[in-house]
Amino acid sequence: MLLLLGGATAAYFLAGRSSGAGMGGWDRKFKVEDPESIHKIFLADRRGNQTTLIRTGDKWIYNGAHPANPNIMKNLLEAITRVELQYIPPTSATKPMVEDLAANGIKVEVYGKGDKLLKAYYVGGTTPDERGTIMIMENAEQPYVTQIPSMVGAIRGRYAITGDDWRDKALFSMKPEDIRFVSIEYPRLKNRSFILERSGEEFNIRPFYEVTPTINAPYKKGSGEQFLEGFEGIIIEAFENDNPLRDSITQRIPFSIITLKTKSGEDLTLRMHPAISSNRFLETGPPVYEHYLVEASPSNDFMLVQDRIVSRIHWGYDFFFVDQNKKETQSQ
Repeated sequence: MLLLLGGATAAYFLAGRSSGAGMGGWDRKFKVEDPESIHKIFLADRRGNQTTLIRTGDKWIYNGAHPANPNIMKNLLEAITRVELQYIPPTSATKPMVEDLAANGIKVEVYGKGDKLLKAYYVGGTTPDERGTIMIMENAEQPYVTQIPSMVGAIRGRYAITGDDWRDKALFSMKPEDIRFVSIEYPRLKNRSFILERSGEEFNIRPFYEVTPTINAPYKKGSGEQFLEGFEGIIIEAFENDNPLRDSITQRIPFSIITLKTKSGEDLTLRMHPAISSNRFLETGPPVYEHYLVEASPSNDFMLVQDRIVSRIHWGYDFFFVDQNKKETQSQ
């Protein structure tokens, strides 16, 4: 799976010759007709980036380790299964097209079950009007300009994603009903820190710190379920694994430390550091910030997430109990 245009093909064009359109038409058929037949996709570029995407059930796994971003996969699969010939470029344009493909092309290999190769081609740059994308089939001699029907614009960007950008940005993959334990520690707000344990339909909520007085007010019905539902749909803004400030940020006291445990034994710990942006963080301040830089374990990921997204899980210990003062006021 080397990212190389065949030497004979390159030499053919560099000599200034052109074979015109492929006579049999096989070199024009970039589309994989049946999306359900696709089980693996391999991409590689000239900068050394390599991506392997493997279908597992109804999900895709990136480089054997991480769930792939569903929206990005949807766009890639749309390109693979809908791409069509837009036009055959004139002879005068083929040489610079092939030179661009040789220098900047993205190798694409699409596999079915049993690693059966379905398609192999190279994706080059865009046409001057940015409406078409240059492609050439592996072992072919003629480049073509392609498009997705009814879509205006180039499609190279759908293949050109690299690194963590392929990854699913869901902060939590566990379902609320599968969570059996949550602890939230606020190092600077100890009286608001708590532990929640679930046993069937019952919830046990207690202080995180032994020195914190226990709240003896009645449990607020439905609050446990409401709290756990807040963990659904939390999406990070970006992965920050290459952030140069990571070491200095993670040595600071976090705003919160969140630990989750599931019924199946999966554990996750998040240390949330208050931030204004990915390169500006705070050590002290009010308990509401624009962003958090989040250190995750055991994945060792570092991520940027908006406060407005995670604020719904930053509950306090007292949130789970009936406010006796409010109740007494209403009864008067």
